[in-house]
Amino acid sequence: MFSSLQILINDFKPSSHCRYHFMLGSRTKEESFAKKYFFLIIGITIVFWALAFPFIKIGLEELSPVNLTIMRLLVVCIVFLIIIAIMPKKFSKPNKKDIIPIFFLGFLGIIVYHLGLNYGEQYISASVASLIIATIPIFVVVLAVIFLREKITSKIVLGVTLSLVGVVIISTASKPTASLEIKYLSGAIAVLIAAMVAAGYTVAGKKMLSRYSPLSLTVYAFLFGSIGLIPFISVSLFEEVTAMSIRGWIIVLFLGLCPTVIAYVLWYVALEIKSASKIGVYLYFIPILSTIISYLLLQERITRLFIIGGALVIIGLYIVNKQEVNVT
Repeated sequence: MFSSLQILINDFKPSSHCRYHFMLGSRTKEESFAKKYFFLIIGITIVFWALAFPFIKIGLEELSPVNLTIMRLLVVCIVFLIIIAIMPKKFSKPNKKDIIPIFFLGFLGIIVYHLGLNYGEQYISASVASLIIATIPIFVVVLAVIFLREKITSKIVLGVTLSLVGVVIISTASKPTASLEIKYLSGAIAVLIAAMVAAGYTVAGKKMLSRYSPLSLTVYAFLFGSIGLIPFISVSLFEEVTAMSIRGWIIVLFLGLCPTVIAYVLWYVALEIKSASKIGVYLYFIPILSTIISYLLLQERITRLFIIGGALVIIGLYIVNKQEVNVT
């Protein structure tokens, strides 16, 4: 999934003492392996993130947005706890004073993100959701300018404007019936909010990267943030889970393992080989690939307005990323 952490660590430059905490085995051997199979690594990552959007749509046929979030993150947390138990030395040790900040960081930037995305995909297409989520770097720049006093250039303004115009176009490209129009717009707004909170996670989490490796911060944000889902557990969760089909379980396991755990780790491996600015271009393929997959799996329509809006989003992202604006 091109989700909350897809580009969260794109421009982060953690100190050298923690950059390799997540690397398994010999550093030299891992780098050699990653360099040799770089395109396979980045290819699997992009495909998994692209598949997440249509798979969420399918998962929502059996689970509510809240319950899909709970089940997906339950899988993620179990896997992360196992990894920590097996390889504790690969993670930065959490400081007690950081637990509450990490909780809020994870709950707002990850849990709220997933809740917003899942809610939105009830009413908008997977392809539209993927393009809206692709604007996370745009909101990172906006928040950095507002809160971190980053410099803004005319090209950044142009890129942000083009992307936001593209979002408006793709959000209104479909013509839902009058009875569904309000829900359709609420779905688009929910996904837009998801992109915003993911961007907020990026900016807010930057300071903690001086004390934690990117993978450590990601894992702790998931684990502590997921505690915030406990109040959302209801009778409906048990009713829906007991009624889930084999396909439903496959969807949940896939969403928890592939676009979350596996894709994130592979992304970090790729970042160790090439800089974010060099591999960031591959992220543009996520909404494109997701749209194609959604068309094949879900028969989602691809209209001219959608193509125009999508093109504006990607062009805007390209312009902004070319400026190499970092969250510092």
